[in-house]
Amino acid sequence: MMVSNVVIAGLEAKGIKSMAQLTRDKMKQGTTPMYTINGALGSPYSMKIRALMRYRRIPHLWVHGPDSREALTKVRAPVIPVMEYPDGNFHNDSTPLIYDLEARHAERSVVPPDPACAFIAHLIEDFADEWVTKAMFGYRWLEEVDQIQMSRWLAFDAMKGGGLQQSQGFAEQFRARQVGRMAIVGCTQENFPLIEASTHALLDALEAHVVDRHFLFGTRPSLAEFGMYGQLSQLGVDPTAQAMMRKNYPYSYRWLLHIDDMSGIEGEWDAADAPFAPIITAWLKQVGEIYMPFLLANAAAIEAGKETFSITAMGLPYTQGVFKYQVKCLADLRARYAALDSAARAKVDPLLAEAGCLDALLR
Repeated sequence: MMVSNVVIAGLEAKGIKSMAQLTRDKMKQGTTPMYTINGALGSPYSMKIRALMRYRRIPHLWVHGPDSREALTKVRAPVIPVMEYPDGNFHNDSTPLIYDLEARHAERSVVPPDPACAFIAHLIEDFADEWVTKAMFGYRWLEEVDQIQMSRWLAFDAMKGGGLQQSQGFAEQFRARQVGRMAIVGCTQENFPLIEASTHALLDALEAHVVDRHFLFGTRPSLAEFGMYGQLSQLGVDPTAQAMMRKNYPYSYRWLLHIDDMSGIEGEWDAADAPFAPIITAWLKQVGEIYMPFLLANAAAIEAGKETFSITAMGLPYTQGVFKYQVKCLADLRARYAALDSAARAKVDPLLAEAGCLDALLR
């Protein structure tokens, strides 16, 4: 999310940028290594990483709005969140960030120690990042009531002042830009029935689960919960989606606030021989019925030199433009599955086969 040069100049004239930088520099001079998350409240991936860092108790600063814009120049793809490491390097893309933090910090891991559970957790996280995000886009930008409120709120977040008139001017520019991109990411009125049906199915499973257990693989969170939380965090804010969640999924709605900061959670992983929770079966059914066909159709279209692809899932049509990044997602899922040993495959194969996921991973 970027702000106009006029607004930036005005904020710098007020000293906001320099004061924020001084604060960060002062904190980084301490003895504890300090990360900086350059993100936004309206970014599901920013909220995902912030919640994960809070749970893992990794010292960090949360920087958003105009103070975060410089970080976008430090990475190849200028998208948030951008993480500044204690050594001054910058990285983004939330899933690689999670695994890099795992390699650097052993305490309070979010990857289950059982390889089978670790694979399922990654699969659900990938599904959230690449498919459930369409619910966030659709609910936010398809209806006028959501467009108006959220464009104004996002402008307010980005500018942190600067006057209501300038804020609303930026809001209209941002609204037009986002609405204009909806077809590119597949969030059209024609596609939304499938997106909405999928969202209700995953929330039905979450609502039934959270009244008994907060987490999927024990009494502590995995990367799967953080991936799903990031996307649903926005549904818990936007007008139409929030009303839907509060009415039909009140405990899932409240669950979002718990996942946002779990720094006080200790918890344990389930035993390796524990059965998978019903919610995992339900969510994997969504992966098998929607996400795997989506990934396969996208990859096939790119290989054939096509610009769009179509699928039918849950009896509903869906069409969008191809995305090269999601070819990498499919290849990564296959590589992770291929790396499982025979014991892990014996545990996950029946679950994946029943959900309709296995064939796509074996190709």
